[in-house]
Amino acid sequence: MTSTAKRKAELEARRDFLQRRIAGIGAELDSHDAKDWEEMATEREGDEVLEDLGQSAQTELRMIEAALVRIEEGEYGYCVTCGEKISEERLDLIPATPFCAEHAL
Repeated sequence: MTSTAKRKAELEARRDFLQRRIAGIGAELDSHDAKDWEEMATEREGDEVLEDLGQSAQTELRMIEAALVRIEEGEYGYCVTCGEKISEERLDLIPATPFCAEHAL
């Protein structure tokens, strides 16, 4: 059984990684200075991918922040819908999940 303190440390490490990743994506998006249309089109395609990655990271970051709040409140590891304990296996796969397997759908 993984301790709450260990899960908190893992969530904080992932949060820090995502914050750096989001900052890097923002810097990359701001760095373009193509002059011709062909280069601008190529950069725009790349920007769309970066924006999707950034949005995905922001979604995961919100989930992690919510999980850290649940840890502080002593509610981490319990389903927010039914209140039942979330299985260790599920928390191993998705540490920030607020739902048991039954209510995840």
